[in-house]
Amino acid sequence: MIMAVSFTRYGRLYYLDPGGHTPKVGDKVLVPTDSGPEVAECVWAPQWVSEEIDGLPVCAGLAQEEHLGRDEANRKRRAEGRSVAKRLIRRHDLPMKVVGIDYLDGDNVFTVYFSAPHRVDFRALVRDLARNLRARVELRQIGPRDEARLQGGIGPCGRDLCCATFLKDFEPVSVRMAKDQDLPVNPLRIAGACGRLMCCLKYEHPLYVKAHEKMPRLGLKVDTPEGAGTVIGRNVPSDSVVVRLDDGGRRCACPSASVCSPRKQHDAMHSAGGGDA
Repeated sequence: MIMAVSFTRYGRLYYLDPGGHTPKVGDKVLVPTDSGPEVAECVWAPQWVSEEIDGLPVCAGLAQEEHLGRDEANRKRRAEGRSVAKRLIRRHDLPMKVVGIDYLDGDNVFTVYFSAPHRVDFRALVRDLARNLRARVELRQIGPRDEARLQGGIGPCGRDLCCATFLKDFEPVSVRMAKDQDLPVNPLRIAGACGRLMCCLKYEHPLYVKAHEKMPRLGLKVDTPEGAGTVIGRNVPSDSVVVRLDDGGRRCACPSASVCSPRKQHDAMHSAGGGDA
């Protein structure tokens, strides 16, 4: 049995073992963290899964009034910290942008996540923040990908950003992956909300690499049901190739298996065997 929760609406999903609890979608539940149980919203009700999953944190039960009150107080403190941080950043005239705020009420510590075009000397800012917030303050500079993860948003596909919902680690993405998938090498077309290459280029890349090993290469002379020609394009999702016919230069699309020599030899051998029988 597993369930999924989110600490912020439309935020990243965290999976839990429901234990002996049966919360419904929308219920506030307690999630064990390093700083104690925190309140989150149930997004997926407990359900059975076919795989055996170990190591999931166990849900600590439904949130009670005291937990909800503490969570609301922490939200107000985070909002206060964001407002004060923005005001003091303008006062110090620093090239910084506040991306997110964390607050641990047990230790009375604010963690301010910010982005900046280069390294920033924020020692004076930290002192002012600690004095205004009456708490210990830590500032952490993050990159464009982590900024998109914390802020969230909508990707070019129209769905919530992968990094803000389910993606845990950022894997290396290269322009070669876009070329292998026959995508235009245009930064405006293959960049995500963070301005870097889209993480989803990694998802289907192994499929394209494997398909290109089996499909006829570009420029290869092949025989098609409509005549001989040259391969000028490949469509991996439909497992087909585009062939320019030698007779008149007309183009035709046909399944890659129909122009693949091993497949044609296999079909010819089995059809010959059937005729002998």
